Amino acid sequence: MPSSVRASQASYVVLPENVADKPTVLSFLAERFELVGAEVWRQRIIDGKVHWQDGSLIELDTAFKPRARVYYYREVKSEAKVPFEEKILYRDEQIILAFKPHFLALHPSGNFVNECLVNRLRIKTGIETLVPAHRLDRATAGIVLMILNPETRTQYHDLFKNHQITKEYQALAKLTPELLTRHLAGRLTLPIHWTVKNRMVKGEPSFTMKVVEGEPNTHSEISLIQVIDDIGVFDLSPITGRTHQLRVHMQSLGMPILNDTCYPNLQPKSDDDYAHPLKLVAKRLLFEDPVTSLPQDVQIDGITHLLK
Repeated sequence: MPSSVRASQASYVVLPENVADKPTVLSFLAERFELVGAEVWRQRIIDGKVHWQDGSLIELDTAFKPRARVYYYREVKSEAKVPFEEKILYRDEQIILAFKPHFLALHPSGNFVNECLVNRLRIKTGIETLVPAHRLDRATAGIVLMILNPETRTQYHDLFKNHQITKEYQALAKLTPELLTRHLAGRLTLPIHWTVKNRMVKGEPSFTMKVVEGEPNTHSEISLIQVIDDIGVFDLSPITGRTHQLRVHMQSLGMPILNDTCYPNLQPKSDDDYAHPLKLVAKRLLFEDPVTSLPQDVQIDGITHLLK
């Protein structure tokens, strides 16, 4: 494992207009990305790893330029290879619909700079402008809509913003004692449906979410469709799209998704356990393409094959 891994694709930040107290690009980067550290940014600039959009290098004393793009390369000390493959399920001139496996990040984040779906697909297709239209947790597998052309990004983002796309998931979870008792007694009639609406805010630590009192800002439709021993197979449809929404909503029903390391209890940080993925899959995307007007209905196999 190399001592340092650099992203193969550059990231960028747009310098804001309303900043008046940062005379140099370095001073802005040091505060904007304080977790990286001022000394790290200083060394990256000295090493020629920070530049303008035209490729010209930024120096330690380069002046702050509102609205300009600053490009840089994320680095981590080491990066594990995710031993699962992505797949292209559909492709045309506007979009790719791809399968993202469990444990693979959608885009560079945390300790992952190259091991992400965006980077893998950019290498596979040679399309540097490829970006995701929506989010999917690293822990969750499933279908992701990728946009190929910058000029059409807004149209695809609006599918999600305006609720013009259907997203369907499947999950596995242990039944509550009450549901299991009814099942064993032959008194459980399927499907059973729940409408879950509540207010979710950032928890502690900030990458988790929690339910609080107040006006609902989340909405999921959840159905129990099958029981195998004491495990339920659930269809889930998120009407809104908050971080970890389905995971929190399943927990709120008393049936957290199997192998969830965040809910109901945050597990200590450890290496990924590839033998025990989160039992949650984004299995279907259904929409009318806003650019081509073609109907799209892409599905993958359900989740019962993960029962082991």
